[in-house]
Amino acid sequence: MEKLIFAAPCLFGLEGICANELKFNGIESVKAENGRVIFSGDFRTLVKANLISRYAERIMILLDEFSACSFDDVFEGVKNIPWENFISKNDAFPVQGRCLSSKIHSVSDCQRIIKKAVADRLSSKYGVNWFDEIGAVHQIKFLIINDRLSVMLDTSGLGLHKRGYRADSNDAPIKETLAAAMVDLARVRPNHFVVDPMCGSGTILIEAAMKALRIAPGLNRSFSAENWSQIPAEIWKDEREKAISLINYDCDFKAIGYDIDNNALAIAKSNAQIAGVVDRINFIKRDICDFEFDKDFETIIVNPPYGERLLDVNEAEELYKIMGEKFVKQKGKSYTIISPDDDFEKVFGRKADKRRKLYNGMLNCQVYMYFKY
Repeated sequence: MEKLIFAAPCLFGLEGICANELKFNGIESVKAENGRVIFSGDFRTLVKANLISRYAERIMILLDEFSACSFDDVFEGVKNIPWENFISKNDAFPVQGRCLSSKIHSVSDCQRIIKKAVADRLSSKYGVNWFDEIGAVHQIKFLIINDRLSVMLDTSGLGLHKRGYRADSNDAPIKETLAAAMVDLARVRPNHFVVDPMCGSGTILIEAAMKALRIAPGLNRSFSAENWSQIPAEIWKDEREKAISLINYDCDFKAIGYDIDNNALAIAKSNAQIAGVVDRINFIKRDICDFEFDKDFETIIVNPPYGERLLDVNEAEELYKIMGEKFVKQKGKSYTIISPDDDFEKVFGRKADKRRKLYNGMLNCQVYMYFKY
């Protein structure tokens, strides 16, 4: 089979981080685009990317992209794709997608037409007129934007932010991929001491520990492509063994998570246990008003309550003010804080040394980084 082209969608603002991670892991032809990263490889690349990517939302095979101004364009273009290379006679091939800023805007019509085009192609290849679709699921994804159609096969199943460790969570927890990005921006290393003064269900600290210990985020979960007959089971086994061999349990990483909610702390500890990092993180009940430094060198990363996690904007700003008083300029201390509040720096009390625009879902946020003293 010729080299495959892959698309890894990610949260807006994470494209560069996501691309750098793939490059670092030896993946070829990596290119960051708006809201996604494109790269190439084979089925082994597919497996590896699913296992190791901390920032991508999923890994998809990008089968084709072409101009589509009519339903005929959609049908003919989709039918020309060699679906028989991926979908067997008994496999299921449901269709999902979106239409944005295009002449074609009916998602349901596109789903029906793409389904028919794929069925017609497979019918001619397999010599059958009916598909039971009782086998492995090959989820077809499409996106029509500005009259250009992208046709993809999803290989991940559940989004890659579903690491498998968060059995439970508090209200409106931070997405694992976004938490991992904050950890990256905070430059967490294997010898760091990381603190989250409002840890909630522990996601930021768990992601920090997993990165420091080099635990691949996909080790504790399965992927839809594991059921595809086209991908030998040995590849999944080999890549998992490689990922396990890279784990570094000898590093000095430690972390503390504070919160005022006993239930949140219990959830955080349980999640850390599932993730295999509970021995690296100490969870303690403490209010932000009582925050104190514990070590000479500390990396503080925090996602303070806001939006649906807090009812009152004034309460949020009071929290920022307290943080500004507690998070003082000091050698060996760095602070990485995410907020959607345009007045954050003003309320916090000083301008960030560096800022990074990110999206928490559809919420436009800034990551404020303080590291100078």
